[in-house]
Amino acid sequence: MKILVIWLAFAGCAAGAAEWSDAQIQGALNAAYAKYRDLNEGKNADYIPALAKVDAKIYGIALVTAEGKVYTAGDVKSQVSIQSISKVFTMAKVMEEQGTEAIEKRIGVDPTGMRFNSIVAVEWAQKLLGGPEINPLVNPGAITATSMLAGETREGIWNSLLGFYSECAGRRLGVDKEVFESESATNQRNQAIGYLMYAYEFIKKEPLRATDIYTEQCSVSVNAKDLAAMAATLANGGKNPVTGRQVMKAEIIPGVLAVMAIAGLYDDSGKWLYHTGLPAKSGVGGGIIAVAPGRFGIAVISPPLDAAGNSVRAQKAITDISNALGANPYRVLPR
Repeated sequence: MKILVIWLAFAGCAAGAAEWSDAQIQGALNAAYAKYRDLNEGKNADYIPALAKVDAKIYGIALVTAEGKVYTAGDVKSQVSIQSISKVFTMAKVMEEQGTEAIEKRIGVDPTGMRFNSIVAVEWAQKLLGGPEINPLVNPGAITATSMLAGETREGIWNSLLGFYSECAGRRLGVDKEVFESESATNQRNQAIGYLMYAYEFIKKEPLRATDIYTEQCSVSVNAKDLAAMAATLANGGKNPVTGRQVMKAEIIPGVLAVMAIAGLYDDSGKWLYHTGLPAKSGVGGGIIAVAPGRFGIAVISPPLDAAGNSVRAQKAITDISNALGANPYRVLPR
């Protein structure tokens, strides 16, 4: 029911999507870039040592429309690790392979109200709620989603997943080996989460393999244009509007966007949705993607994060651009 209500709001507004001139869109990006270029708030994630070394001055904005037009401002060439934004596309791939109910039945699609890497949230869901009451955008659900990917070998599963990410981005993506090694050396909590999900039979086999693949997916390198194309693929019913390739089935998109809406920005997901109305996902590498259904996908990369783990500049820039373009899908004018 939650998914249906959220999607009906999105679909109704997307059907009457406004059109903007090139000058309006580029002007909105330029204004947001200039406004926050010298902002000095937040700090890089440092619990993963490799992330602490990323250039905090990287700041790039990209917007890709459902028609495939690309607009940019700032640094859209520098790459960062995708981190938790990857969770969206792994979730989508599981839905693509197993159907829209696979995630809901195995993991759940509800916010936990707790930290993204909470072990208590798993215990709460299992012992008190008695079922799959988490979601694929927190670590326990994300590692479980990775364990659900089709394939018999680690190599086969990984190559298929990276290929899917690449189709969404419109170019072949690769892994930042330094980040992968750094995360692998410090992911003991995620290993524990993987084993806990295995103990409770959310993960059916090889929890360490699932955790390892999850760690590698978080280490994929992307720039702002890559992320915007990935977001635009979701905005365009699963069809990459730049390459013209149908990457995923249109029928899975409502569920993907609904989970993004309820859990995309960690503990501040509700605040984000309240102010923008856009389903979104952040990553501690400094990226945020947001989706205006039927209209555009937008991404901003800027590594310094706030206390909730979301890029400070990215939140502000996307909010300003969305407001400038009237993109909030809940904004309905009276007739």
